Amino acid sequence: MALIVKKFGGSSVATPDKMRAIVRRVLKDMKEEDKIVLVVSAMGDTTDELVSLAGQITSKPYGREMDMLLSTGEQISIALMAMAFKEAGRKSVSFTGAQAGIVTSDAFNKGRILEINAQRVINALDEGNIVIVAGFQGMTDGGDITTLGRGGSDTTAVAVAGAIHADACEIYTDVDGIYTSDPRVVPDAKKMEEITYGEMLEMAKLGAGVMQPRAVEMGSRFNVPIHVRSTFAETEGTMIQEDYSMEVKQYLIRGVAEDKNVAKVTVLGVPNKPGHAYRIFAELADRNIDVDMIVQSVRVANEGVTDITFTVSRDDSALVCDVLGDIRRDMDIEDILIDEKMGKVSVVGAGMAGHPGIAASMFGLMGDNGINIEIISTSEISITCLIGEEHVDKAVRAIHAHFFDQD
Repeated sequence: MALIVKKFGGSSVATPDKMRAIVRRVLKDMKEEDKIVLVVSAMGDTTDELVSLAGQITSKPYGREMDMLLSTGEQISIALMAMAFKEAGRKSVSFTGAQAGIVTSDAFNKGRILEINAQRVINALDEGNIVIVAGFQGMTDGGDITTLGRGGSDTTAVAVAGAIHADACEIYTDVDGIYTSDPRVVPDAKKMEEITYGEMLEMAKLGAGVMQPRAVEMGSRFNVPIHVRSTFAETEGTMIQEDYSMEVKQYLIRGVAEDKNVAKVTVLGVPNKPGHAYRIFAELADRNIDVDMIVQSVRVANEGVTDITFTVSRDDSALVCDVLGDIRRDMDIEDILIDEKMGKVSVVGAGMAGHPGIAASMFGLMGDNGINIEIISTSEISITCLIGEEHVDKAVRAIHAHFFDQD
């Protein structure tokens, strides 16, 4: 007997015919004693349509009401999917995030799963049901519906898998695994059979959109193997797990990631005194704004001011303006500059440790292609360069060709 969580994204459940195809596939693969939980997203472009509908009413970010609206997309999907299983002769029951016991923080549009009280899901499985859970949503302790942000259904699936001690979590999508780079940018990118949680987390944080970073964190925390595979093909995908289970060819890097949803923020003339940088970043954190690639530079040693540059998601740039504008009213800041035409390109891989030539090669490739690097950041298993958005695809192709096409 296996206990498996299967997640299907919006393109996979876009029509009733596609839902029926999922039912056939699940029942064909399912052994008699298996217990199955499906986590599903809203159908097709439903979420975008709901956002557009809200835009016809208001331009203001009414967080609570947006979450109330957006959560309805998944509710439609789970009800229809449960009906489809019933029509196929299988017991099935649908649960919203709240009904599945998903408790989140109160950050609307960016809720974080705090805990899952999964007993209702477990009871339904024990009663012989295939359980359908709404992805992308949960509920606060105070009873408010929240959504989990872009890619939140992945996080729901892995968190539910951890809560019910599932044997595996399968993420079905419109690609057939994790590639060394985005195949739409690098047509000859190579599909990986396996990747570690650490490497996948870096790639997801740095722009690889096939997995949501918090989903990978959940997998690592609960040690749930994650199988990323195609909805539309039965080939094996990519396993995300603690370590490699077989002998794999160790490239120096495992992937090249890109992110074009980047804005560079520069705060000019911040008083170079204790507590001023803290206030800026504390107030950004209070508004649930993720900050990356921070650089602080003192202009002249005795001038008494510093410039602080950092990156944020382009989606947050308007909110950043509001926060910094409030700070500027009572802090002596010269100016605030925001450049939304930025992007990041990164190389990721545990094999990078002890190979300083990788950084030199990456920077040399940028120079050879006439690409200026604005900020560099590193971790133990990644190097990231902030560059102009218009150069990102060119940089990715050059870097991928250098590290992967020399065989």
